[in-house]
Amino acid sequence: MRNTITWPRSSFVGFDRMWSELDQCVTEGIAKSPAFPRHNIVRLGEESYSIELAVAGYDRSDLDISVKNNQLTVTGHKNDDDKEYIHKGISAKSFTKTFTLNDNVVVESADLELNGLLVIVLTMELPEEETAKTIPIGEDS
Repeated sequence: MRNTITWPRSSFVGFDRMWSELDQCVTEGIAKSPAFPRHNIVRLGEESYSIELAVAGYDRSDLDISVKNNQLTVTGHKNDDDKEYIHKGISAKSFTKTFTLNDNVVVESADLELNGLLVIVLTMELPEEETAKTIPIGEDS
């Protein structure tokens, strides 16, 4: 029997796309998403995050990062055809990993660290019209 999650939709207005994506994740199963390469999502601050992908053995030239239509896509292509392996225990297969970004999320930077992590830094930039404004209350006359 399948577990069903009921989201408190009545408490949120204007989040239809988010609810649809959450339902799709639950329905299709998160386990269907590609497991390689492993990744972490880290909160760096109130409005900034990083995605860390374990890409040991890949060079900068083996990796591509693109953003289109709120989809952050990381692809890796490794060509080791010129090497003769006695034992190959480090995975070096091609991959594509996609992350759906909120409308206001901007990719700030990406760096391939010496420990084999590709770190992509994201920030949330709210447009001025979406930030909270303080409305002064007039004095009684």
